[in-house]
Amino acid sequence: MEITKTGGRASGQVSLPATVDRVVLTGFMGSGKTTTGKLLAELLGWEFRDLDREIERRDGRTVPQIFAESGEEAFRRLEAGALASLCGRRRVVIALGGGAIEELRSRLLLEQTPRTAVVYLQAPLETLLERCAKDEGTARPLLGEAEARFKRRHPLYERVARHKVTTTELAAEAVAEAVVAALRG
Repeated sequence: MEITKTGGRASGQVSLPATVDRVVLTGFMGSGKTTTGKLLAELLGWEFRDLDREIERRDGRTVPQIFAESGEEAFRRLEAGALASLCGRRRVVIALGGGAIEELRSRLLLEQTPRTAVVYLQAPLETLLERCAKDEGTARPLLGEAEARFKRRHPLYERVARHKVTTTELAAEAVAEAVVAALRG
């Protein structure tokens, strides 16, 4: 895949099939959704949106504040609303939060919104936790809690995503290119 670079940035010369208006990246924490999403959007010349940042922008509070002050149920409602809004856009790459997939409204939206390509960025739990340990400043669950979440979410990621990219041995740029290849598939 040839990518034209200008000033250190891709110029958006990579294209996807005309049947894809938006790409949604899902996966467990540490899978690279945000990093890959930014690179993918740059490759495509599309907009990038991180769903958690979108919720924070709309609500005026951080995700931890929303959880602490209003609870998970309220957060999931905000999340589903923000996702619905983003799924109405074209030429956008969306990075979901790792738990967004647990909410039925969000899963149905992803499954039923035409021209939406959902990609599961997957890796073994051990790899994901190693990556998270390197990401200082981000609150992460304890190991037992992480294992339980991973087991609960994995089948949901598998169900909703039409495409899967294993990120275990790939650099971020290679993951973005693998996503493009999978979508062209």
